[in-house]
Amino acid sequence: MRVGIAGGVVLVLLLVAVVLGWSSLFTVYQTQQAIVVRLGEPVRVVTEPGLNFKVPLIDSVIGIDKRILDLENPAQEVIASDQKRLVVDAFARYRIVDALRFYQRVGTIQGANAQLSVLLNAAIRRVLGEATLTHVVRDERATLMSKVREQLDRDARDFGISIVDVRIRRADLPDQNSQAVYQRMQTERQREAAEFRAQGSQRSQEIRSKADRDVTVLVAEATSKAEQARGDGDAERNRIFAEAFGKDPDFFSFYRSMQAYETGMRHNDTRMVLNPESEFFRYFVDPSGKPRGDNAGSSAGARTPPAAPAPAPAAAPAPAR
Repeated sequence: MRVGIAGGVVLVLLLVAVVLGWSSLFTVYQTQQAIVVRLGEPVRVVTEPGLNFKVPLIDSVIGIDKRILDLENPAQEVIASDQKRLVVDAFARYRIVDALRFYQRVGTIQGANAQLSVLLNAAIRRVLGEATLTHVVRDERATLMSKVREQLDRDARDFGISIVDVRIRRADLPDQNSQAVYQRMQTERQREAAEFRAQGSQRSQEIRSKADRDVTVLVAEATSKAEQARGDGDAERNRIFAEAFGKDPDFFSFYRSMQAYETGMRHNDTRMVLNPESEFFRYFVDPSGKPRGDNAGSSAGARTPPAAPAPAPAAAPAPAR
């Protein structure tokens, strides 16, 4: 009976020893650093990863992240040195470099974010309040962000924190100012567009007027050359006709009479009532074109010169049927 009680006591003692041994060990990971707290007071800081020991049931271990942490700051309104209002949205990146000071001053990541948010807002107001709108938006943005980071880093050292970077994500005018600026820009662009359209219309009219003037000049020159060429052609035609008439007056008279017949007696054209004995039909009576009544027995060798072809009589309109 005593052996059984002794065995149970030994078993309990072994179990207690295992629990105490297990509770005296703790592990620090690569992304953390640890603070060993004894009865509420920090006794040491462990920064190297690995297995470590503590007093069981008395010491407690608080893990502190040693990676780069994010601080998202809500947008705030800032007045620049030229009295322009800006809505600035910024964020920061920080690292805990003194775990003991961090634990003593702020305790947790949430507490650190709250403190840093206040410090970041103050640094942004101090730095951007000395700059103009143009410097913040375009010219010296990188320099201003560097100044904000330096001021925030100096203030954050008291909490065991090192500021890695500060960035201004957005720096815009308030909505009402943005709308006014947009309307002013729109009006300016519309004025420029109207000016460009007016210049284009003026240039178009000048080009069109010049084209019309060039067309008029070209048409006049072409008409003059055409009339001159037509006059030269008519003169050459008359010369050829006169030369041909001089070479063979009988044939020329016959040819002109045939043209007059063709012109005056077209099918479905104006009708004429003439005497068959008229001069116009002399080639119908005699192929030689001699009028009737001439002495056919005149001496040999004597020829009556052919009469000049009479012009075709004016066409009289046919009576309506």
